Amino acid sequence: MKTRLFKFLFIAVLLCGFADVASAQKKTGRKSTKRTTKAKTKASIQPTVASADSLAAVAATPEPVNDSLPIKPIKKSLRPDEAVETAVLRDRMPLPYEHLRADDAVYRHRIWREIDTREKINLPFMYSADADNGNQRFISILLQALQDSAVTAFSAADGDRFTTPMTKAEIAKIVLGDEIDVPVYNELGEQTGSKKMRNEVNLDSFYKFRVKEEVIFDKESSRLFWRILGIAPVKSIITSAGVNLGETELFWLYYPDMRPVFAKYEVYNAKNFGGRMSWEELFEGRMFYGRIIKSSMDNPKDLYIKNVNGLSENGILQLFEGENIKEKIFNYEQDLWSY
Repeated sequence: MKTRLFKFLFIAVLLCGFADVASAQKKTGRKSTKRTTKAKTKASIQPTVASADSLAAVAATPEPVNDSLPIKPIKKSLRPDEAVETAVLRDRMPLPYEHLRADDAVYRHRIWREIDTREKINLPFMYSADADNGNQRFISILLQALQDSAVTAFSAADGDRFTTPMTKAEIAKIVLGDEIDVPVYNELGEQTGSKKMRNEVNLDSFYKFRVKEEVIFDKESSRLFWRILGIAPVKSIITSAGVNLGETELFWLYYPDMRPVFAKYEVYNAKNFGGRMSWEELFEGRMFYGRIIKSSMDNPKDLYIKNVNGLSENGILQLFEGENIKEKIFNYEQDLWSY
């Protein structure tokens, strides 16, 4: 019996020894794995030195283009500058257009007009006062909307079909004109060279605008609708050599995109400052005058009135032809009614 007890005790001691050795080996294995992972992590986050290719790519990055438009910054009033509350009026939005079905449009024509702001009825277009929302000239409203990226300008090189969007840098180049060589003199009055400069923009030189619109007679409501499609500022282009290229559109703006902007600007009223309307109301109410310079009526060659044979040299006849087109539209609507 004693010999059996000694054997059991000996076997138990051996088993405990083997268990201690195995646990020690597991601990050393864990420590070694942790060290290896730490070593791997340290090796993976070592900083890298910039190569020649990356330096060349940084050097080839172009400088940012100055795409700001020639708009004078207007400081906002730090106190209420009006005796009445007008914040609600400046947040108004235009009502959506009435839907016109193509099957109900029994009469349609396209009309192009030219608005001359030097005429008495169009003088609000030249109102040059400053307000918190910027200068109140009509050209300033258009440029501010482009500066704020509220609307998109389209190139006039493709006509008035709104096909090619323009960047702010392209608009600024067209508005400011070409660069001219200005001589540089030293203290002795001797010319030492020249530098490229642009003239300062005169906003009062933008006194003509062109409007593209459609006239539609809707048989469902028995009404004649005028829907403006686009607006374009016009300016006489003079090259750096002094050659006058004539009047041309600078860019086209899609009028339905401009309606929310026009609703936030008020039109100058010389008779009653409290009875002012928004620019959107002015255009929808036809409270402006523009002579017709082109139409789709009896015009298979799509010519401006000034380019028609027999009218190109006589401005009075061009004006009469525009009034004749307006009278034809008026007579069509009146002839539909019986009295």
